[in-house]
Amino acid sequence: MLKVADKVPVVSLMDTERSECTNASIDGKITLFLFFPAAFTSTCTAELCSVRDDISRYQNINMQVFGISTDALFTLKKYKEEEQLNFELLSDFNKDVSRAFDSLYEVFKYNMKGVSKRSAIIIDEKGIIQYIEVLENASHIPNFNLINQKLEELSTKLI
Repeated sequence: MLKVADKVPVVSLMDTERSECTNASIDGKITLFLFFPAAFTSTCTAELCSVRDDISRYQNINMQVFGISTDALFTLKKYKEEEQLNFELLSDFNKDVSRAFDSLYEVFKYNMKGVSKRSAIIIDEKGIIQYIEVLENASHIPNFNLINQKLEELSTKLI
């Protein structure tokens, strides 16, 4: 089980433009990973659109946001376009990264197997996990007050 102060596990995912996102892509920047169960669902859309609407908060502190789900990258591309999301979505279709971050339902609703749990992970510029919130209940949204507080704290240390 991952915990704060652990080194980030290996990341190798495809984004909606079919480019690979790896550990090298996140090194040197504060990164927020938002794992979510499924594109086009109400709670996921509410969560990701709230981040979209508040993106300047993240850009102002020189950090990057990635949404991650086990949806196919083609589904995520359509979802990103329809919701006008201004941050990248990554496909963990093979479930390797969700599993490595302890963010995977082995069996989800309607007997769907291998769906990402709603989770928020903050990684600092050195690749060290600084915040972990993994939710068992997919209808809950991560605590963005705590997330934003931690991001502000990390960005202050960079100055």
